[in-house]
Amino acid sequence: MQRSTKRTAMTLALGLPLALTLAACSGGTGDAGNGGGDAGGDNTLTVWAWDPAFNIYAMEEAEKVYQAENPDFELDIVEVTWDDLQTKLTTIAQSQAFDELPDIFLMQNNAFQKNVLNYPDLFTPFSADAVDFSEFPKSVVDYSTIDGENYGVPFDSGTAVTALRTDVLEQAGYTVDDFTDITWDQYITIGKDVLAKTGQPLLSGPAGSADLPVMMLQSAGASLFDKDGNPTIVDNDALTAAVDTYTELVESGVLLEVNSWDEYIGTLVNGTVGGTVNGIWIVGSIQTAADQSGKWAITNVPKLDGVDGATNYTANGGSSWAISSTGNTELAEKFLAETFAGSTELYDTILPKAGAVANWIPAGDSPVYAEPVEFFGGQPIFQEVVAFGAEVPSNNTGAYYYEGRDAVSAAMTKIIGGGDRDAALAEAQANVEFAMQ
Repeated sequence: MQRSTKRTAMTLALGLPLALTLAACSGGTGDAGNGGGDAGGDNTLTVWAWDPAFNIYAMEEAEKVYQAENPDFELDIVEVTWDDLQTKLTTIAQSQAFDELPDIFLMQNNAFQKNVLNYPDLFTPFSADAVDFSEFPKSVVDYSTIDGENYGVPFDSGTAVTALRTDVLEQAGYTVDDFTDITWDQYITIGKDVLAKTGQPLLSGPAGSADLPVMMLQSAGASLFDKDGNPTIVDNDALTAAVDTYTELVESGVLLEVNSWDEYIGTLVNGTVGGTVNGIWIVGSIQTAADQSGKWAITNVPKLDGVDGATNYTANGGSSWAISSTGNTELAEKFLAETFAGSTELYDTILPKAGAVANWIPAGDSPVYAEPVEFFGGQPIFQEVVAFGAEVPSNNTGAYYYEGRDAVSAAMTKIIGGGDRDAALAEAQANVEFAMQ
């Protein structure tokens, strides 16, 4: 049964804190309706997305913006979890039941390449000049660019930040400025001092997760795959540096490994650690600790030492809107161009109410983005994050990004457990090559 999420009871969602951004990046929950095809005529578009309080709320606000000049326009928004959406696309591609596709659907950035390459009949590239993609960070646009054609309009930002407890730093004699434009070696040196003086690590993370090493990798414009999609886990200088850096973080005590994602969030809100490095969406979870208001700040991320192309900018997560191959492609393209790729009003609305930080660079010039955030000591964090996003290097996710990331995660577990680094990475490469057969 199709379930439309065009709802009148959004009042509750609008009042929720920015913690909702976490659900937006991780996939959310909900019922998956059929929702395919043109549900209501030439002025109606069907949309598949997850998370009512984030992605779907943003799409509903985009509908209102577009209706101001097009009053007969409507969206039929169907809530579909990320896992269900991926399953639906695979099933439709295999059965060639293209009439079941919506007009627009959300796609995780790191999965975009694989889906377009595996299921090209499901996607429509944007026509020339429909969207000014130069107004988005190139690193984000590249996720949905295949063979020179653009298949997605970037939506929520996965730009990474270093978030720090300023009160913890003050106890150890530091400020956030000491963490700005630094290297990971410098970070570890300061982190050891903070740990010795306060007893608090500066970082935490789920054991066995490759998120941080992969963020380090992208900060240097490097990848787990070459331009032809072949895995480059072995003899990858940037990856080796990232793995060694992560290992030193753990062994020095500067990074506390925990057993699960929930425990990771717990370390942030209960004061176990003095900071984190993650996508900007993490600030939503941080802000659930009301007693810590005014005690946080953000800056850019450390860069790898001695690695060509190393920068202080990277990303983790994010998503983009795709247009299907069988819907009202012309209207879908026009709608996305005038909202998510062209409306400051839209981003001004969804930022304070859902914490949806724009990838669209002009949004950062808005007074709303320049508003001081009390929780972060009055710092205009969202304006700064948009500027960070423009500096994130591009990297090639490849069609097998998740297989590569999972293989590196397994390798990290072995290395942290005392295993040989090179042997673990060689095994990871072999596993990815097997998965690609």
